[in-house]
Amino acid sequence: MIGLFLIALAAGAASALMFASPMSGAAMSILLALFAPVPLIVVGISWGRLCAAIGGVAAMAAVLAIFGADRGVAFAVTIALPAWWLGHLVLLGRPMTEPQDGVEWYPPGSILLWIAAIATLIVAFAFGTDVSATNDDLRRLLSRVFTSAVPPDTVDIPRLVEFFLIVAPPLAAMIMTTILALSVVIAAKITAISGRLMRPWPRLRDTKLPPMTLAALCAIIAFCFPGGVVGLLARIAAAALLTAYALTGLAVLHTLTLPLRTRPLWLGLAYALMLTFIWPLPMLAMIALGIADAAFDLRHRFGPRQPPPLPVP
Repeated sequence: MIGLFLIALAAGAASALMFASPMSGAAMSILLALFAPVPLIVVGISWGRLCAAIGGVAAMAAVLAIFGADRGVAFAVTIALPAWWLGHLVLLGRPMTEPQDGVEWYPPGSILLWIAAIATLIVAFAFGTDVSATNDDLRRLLSRVFTSAVPPDTVDIPRLVEFFLIVAPPLAAMIMTTILALSVVIAAKITAISGRLMRPWPRLRDTKLPPMTLAALCAIIAFCFPGGVVGLLARIAAAALLTAYALTGLAVLHTLTLPLRTRPLWLGLAYALMLTFIWPLPMLAMIALGIADAAFDLRHRFGPRQPPPLPVP
């Protein structure tokens, strides 16, 4: 029990340090802060929910004591609770008796849907319920940033600021969904390398969102057009779900290119384009591919055919 407690404290300390690293002013510290849930997810997958809970509470208490209540609450909402819940979902399973004994593990597509929901809540928490006050604060911040970085006579700074006010919440939801998904994968890989992964890790190229997700996305998009809190929450949720479909689109691409000799070229080109300044175009292509697979089951129709199962003697 003492060893478990020390492991939890070490994970909590690592997560708290990563969360507080942007105060150093280094550019790479922002990346560290984004992946602050990873240590807690690792201990949650390796040693269980209790270990992740102990580490999260200890880290939150440290952040609360050093940086104040606002930072402590932010750590709990954006780091500790999501890490604890995602670690719990990875190990969630139920006994299966038919057609064979074993454990039916929580599917990765459902975990991805939870990631989109958590990303929505985190971004909504960050932007708050007072939309006008948040927009005023962002407008002042962006005006200072653009004024110092861009010559005023070359760009219409007020119009650029208003554009970023519109795209900032959905863009934050897209980034948070991607970061949380990567955090779970990285934590699972670390756990697998250490030999403590207690479930068989699924093939990620088979990831599918639950069937009703597409209907939920259509309903959410209908609420994106009004202003106020409802429209803001709808835009954030729609962006998170569309990012989840983009990730499933990458899974579709991995599956459909399996028979091709030029598969590494196509995959490398897709990932390289998503890291360039034209990333919205390949992102839209992946979203379309993910939604098309959800609607028409492209992987089953055009994917590699599996050989028939051997007869059971």
